[in-house]
Amino acid sequence: MKPVKVGLLGLGTVGTGVVRIVEGNQEDLSSQVGSPIIIEKIAVKNTEKDRVIPIDRAKLTEDPWEVIRHPDIDVIVEVMGGIDQTKEYILEALERGKHIVTANKDLMALHGSEILAKAQEKQCDVFYEASVAGGIPIIRTLIEGFSSDRITRIMGIVNGTTNYILTKMSQEGASYEEVLAEAQALGYAETDPTSDVEGLDAARKMAILGTLGFRTNVELKDVAVKGISAVTREDITYAKRLGYELKLLGIADRIGDEITISVQPTMVRKNHPIASVNGVFNAVYVHGEAVGETMFYGAGAGEMPTATSVVADIVAVTKNLKLGVNGVKAIVPYKKKRLQSDEQIFSKNFILLHVDDKAGVLAQITQIFAEYEVSLASVVQQPNEHNPDAEIIIVTHNASKASMDKVLKHFESLNVIRRIKSVYRVEG
Repeated sequence: MKPVKVGLLGLGTVGTGVVRIVEGNQEDLSSQVGSPIIIEKIAVKNTEKDRVIPIDRAKLTEDPWEVIRHPDIDVIVEVMGGIDQTKEYILEALERGKHIVTANKDLMALHGSEILAKAQEKQCDVFYEASVAGGIPIIRTLIEGFSSDRITRIMGIVNGTTNYILTKMSQEGASYEEVLAEAQALGYAETDPTSDVEGLDAARKMAILGTLGFRTNVELKDVAVKGISAVTREDITYAKRLGYELKLLGIADRIGDEITISVQPTMVRKNHPIASVNGVFNAVYVHGEAVGETMFYGAGAGEMPTATSVVADIVAVTKNLKLGVNGVKAIVPYKKKRLQSDEQIFSKNFILLHVDDKAGVLAQITQIFAEYEVSLASVVQQPNEHNPDAEIIIVTHNASKASMDKVLKHFESLNVIRRIKSVYRVEG
């Protein structure tokens, strides 16, 4: 019954939740793993700061290296954030034979392959369930639940801030700027929301999911990214009129051994389950050759949901310690990365054009689509009382990205087109 001792880097929102669960559920945790789990030392920025939970101040230190180098600590739990300095802490902890649990998506997206390789070398565990979807156990599911299957698609809402903004715009008819200000006031969005609203946070998560799902080293630069800052009420209105909801989706597809991964605002057919995922909630849809379609839904952030995933990883490390099998489950990508070309990436598309309100414009536009072999599912031309130009709304059938890029480039040189107002991927 020797206790397993944990060193905690960070005591913010998630770190506080970890302490609550470990200390509040000690009997249940001990019964699962066969020994107590003790938080031995905690690195914080200010040891004198008042805490929302009672903490033995003797356990606090302002020096993370004191936690890393503590001889009795078995597991380092990193919930402090940061990248370069944090990577140093993690690599040094692995060098000393300590196991790692982290909620740091930025670290794992940028340096995960190096960290996992070091863990394999030192026969240590590195678990990072909380880094992608808060309380949704999607990483463990991809590694273990689908270990016998071949994943062909991962599609998800993996950023709660953007989902909250798009949900409010859809349900209340509010503008992007209005809802963003509200999200910041409620603490759902940062003062600088760039990482969320420009899709960077979601891209890092999709790099992690793509690496695990496709067993290849997906880097952040491999993810095509477009955020939601240009989404307007008009876009939302047209989406709803056509039977879609607009969501920021991460989409990872595999055809054969070639993959493509993107994050972009996407029109999702209302009858698709992911279209009804609202507010700050996350959902990840996974398609396997054998299992077919599955979807995982839950809170994507917050103190207790995220801390639940962190503590579940601590339990997994502890069980491995008892069995003497630490390090054997590390997923080091083994497949050569092959990215799809623009000619191989196909999707339906929504295009909203502002054009001269005169005869013959529609014929010119449809001729351009025909020239690049893009077939059209629907075309609607109508006046807009708020716009002196006419509007043309087009939904295409599946078309290659290469062909669509040529169409849009041609549109830019066409005098009768005043503005390419919006272009979105369409799912369903």
